[in-house]
Amino acid sequence: MKKFFTLIASATLLLSCLSSGALAAEKFKLAWSHYTGWEPWAYAQDSGILKKWADKYGIEIEVTLVNDYIESINLYTTGEFDACTMTNMDGLTIPAVGGIDSTALIVGDFSNGNDGIVIKKGESVKDLAGQKVMLVELSVSHYLLARALDENGMSERDLTVVNTSDADIASLFLSSPDAAVVTWNPPLMQVRNDKDAKLIFDSSKIPGEIIDLTVVKTKAPDSFKKALVGAWFETMSVMSGRGAKAKEAIDLMAKTAGATTAEFKSQLRTTAMFYTPAEAAAFAKSPELKKTMDHVRAFSFDKGLYGNAPSKDFVGIEFSDGSVMGDKNNVKLRFDASFMELAAEKKL
Repeated sequence: MKKFFTLIASATLLLSCLSSGALAAEKFKLAWSHYTGWEPWAYAQDSGILKKWADKYGIEIEVTLVNDYIESINLYTTGEFDACTMTNMDGLTIPAVGGIDSTALIVGDFSNGNDGIVIKKGESVKDLAGQKVMLVELSVSHYLLARALDENGMSERDLTVVNTSDADIASLFLSSPDAAVVTWNPPLMQVRNDKDAKLIFDSSKIPGEIIDLTVVKTKAPDSFKKALVGAWFETMSVMSGRGAKAKEAIDLMAKTAGATTAEFKSQLRTTAMFYTPAEAAAFAKSPELKKTMDHVRAFSFDKGLYGNAPSKDFVGIEFSDGSVMGDKNNVKLRFDASFMELAAEKKL
């Protein structure tokens, strides 16, 4: 009899847990940092769009803003997050080189003037000679500087690179009478507002090379990947539309970025956003992407970002057509257009 009542009590407890939601849904964590092309994640979260898509797939998604960009990627790499916003170069040189198998799930945009070099003393790239240049070392800012120097017959030996957090770079530039920086929006907009600031080079000179992604662990379940893609492109649809909802979205993103609505719209004009999943998927499948990644991996290897690896082929990069650049036995960065294609076909 005692055993019978124990079974009844256990069943009652189980039903109570089920009815109270104590059996929680599987939870995943997304990290993002401030950048014009990633501010939409703030709206996706605030508007309930992300929760709607998470609920559709029976999961929970926790979104965290990490103010230090490189730190956000480091936290992703060490396992703190399941997904993170980052550029194509940083996805290769931090998690992929670090052995974390990652997938570029969402191609959000490419920088088309959203990254730039700004100085107070001088009029051109050649005037960087002898100056201290603040940037996030070994990030796309460093890549942009290298490309600018190369096009002007210069090298880093002609100047001094000062590693600076993106959280501090604008205030340091504004407080210095002779500063030079390489950065991205929104800090780029802030430094350009200085009366002595001069933009001498930007990413519109190398279109399609600095690509902004949402990257996930390859082993993450499809439910998480589909929820992220669905939420992202619903947000894209809202912000690229007309009317009150679009205005509300842009206003919130501007506020989150620490900009006015006018300033944020100006930043969007230098961001080649992929507002539809079809556009994003097409870019992810284009032959140009392979050329870009070959260029990026060569730069990264030359800068020592591959550690003690013997060649730029150390890390395998897989593309949507199944082809691999580099070591096929060590594929750690994958460009997968399939989920964006599902969104384009309205099959999510």
